[in-house]
Amino acid sequence: MNHKLTLPCALMLAGLLLAPPTTMASETLEERVVRLEQELAELKNLLKKSPEPTAPSPSHSAPAVTAITTNSGVKARLYGFARFDASYDSGHIYPGNIALWAQPGTGGNDGEWNLTAGATRLGIDIGGPDTGYLKLSGNVELDFLGGGSENNLNPRLRHGYLKAYWPASDFSITAGQTWDLVSSLIPFVDDPGMMWASGNIGTRHPQLRLTKGFAVGEKSHLEIAAAASRTIGEKNSFGIDTGKDADMPTVQGRIALSAPLTDSGKPAAIALSGHYGQEEWDSDKLNHHETIDSWSCNVELSFPLSSRLLLAGEYFTGSNLDDYWGGVFQGVNAKGAKPEGIRSSGGWAALRYAYSPAVTISLGGGFDDPENGDLSGMENPRTFNRSLFAAYVNQLTPNFVFGLQLSKWDTGYLNTPDSDAVRAQSSMTYRF
Repeated sequence: MNHKLTLPCALMLAGLLLAPPTTMASETLEERVVRLEQELAELKNLLKKSPEPTAPSPSHSAPAVTAITTNSGVKARLYGFARFDASYDSGHIYPGNIALWAQPGTGGNDGEWNLTAGATRLGIDIGGPDTGYLKLSGNVELDFLGGGSENNLNPRLRHGYLKAYWPASDFSITAGQTWDLVSSLIPFVDDPGMMWASGNIGTRHPQLRLTKGFAVGEKSHLEIAAAASRTIGEKNSFGIDTGKDADMPTVQGRIALSAPLTDSGKPAAIALSGHYGQEEWDSDKLNHHETIDSWSCNVELSFPLSSRLLLAGEYFTGSNLDDYWGGVFQGVNAKGAKPEGIRSSGGWAALRYAYSPAVTISLGGGFDDPENGDLSGMENPRTFNRSLFAAYVNQLTPNFVFGLQLSKWDTGYLNTPDSDAVRAQSSMTYRF
């Protein structure tokens, strides 16, 4: 309503209702009602002719859209964040924008800066239309850690999958690229490197996955999942991808049990997972080859010690794990008489404390320890990799997040002295 007309209209209306009885004495009740209705109609017409005031619109904002429904009935929701990471390293840490291991020969005497927006992420959640027995969903997600120059980074597909879920039987089919079943927990680090090559294995692969859930008692839940996934091998001397050339895809499996074991209100979970695949290393063009196995056995634990304190960790052992960021990213030793898989074991453990709903503090560490005997003949292979970290994350607003992390990296080499470095990292993230 036009505020300039509000006061006059109110006064007129009050005058009509509070007029002295002498002015109304000659009116019957019906005549008075008719007269008041006519005058109110005149006031409404007067207001309609007056233009509504226009509020100035912010120059840098737009209406928030939570979801868009397509013509086919599918709902799509855009999400993501713009992120900036800045880090200072006391020595060279590979590859720089994320932390994986300390480079040889630096000894903590040659510091460097890394500034990047590569972890910026853009995604679309899609879902529906659902039926009485089937729910459809999917996801497409990109970031910009796919290489390129520092001010012209390449986009990288993180997720691209569809999921069909039957609630009545707690069964689902997932097809596309998403997280592996192998060691599916994510450490409480702020670094996008997620402790790969220093205790955390498992990444994302194209796969076809089947998942079945079972109720166990009143509050516990058992989940069994199996997947056939793409094997990504190394290039052999003929330029052929040894994983693509294998006779079978990689098979992954996971069984997980969750149950409320404490009074924290959050369930504890334990899981066993593993994978088996092959790489085919040709020795000539007549299909003479060596088959190198890739396998892992893994255990995961997530245990809430209280409503604010969470303990989590993983342990793995296996062979030829570079496709899963194990073995300090070393899978096959091709320098001997025939190629051999590199065995490795490791894991990580961490505590996360929720100081408040917006602030978390985390402490932890991890290690990856390849078998030294499997590394002979290689050029300066990594014999171990260890990391320790302390992270602070503050959600200043629902959309703006600030992070700090201090980490220590120690990496061993077979033919050169061990290297170490300290990284001080900060991040700023604007979520949408």
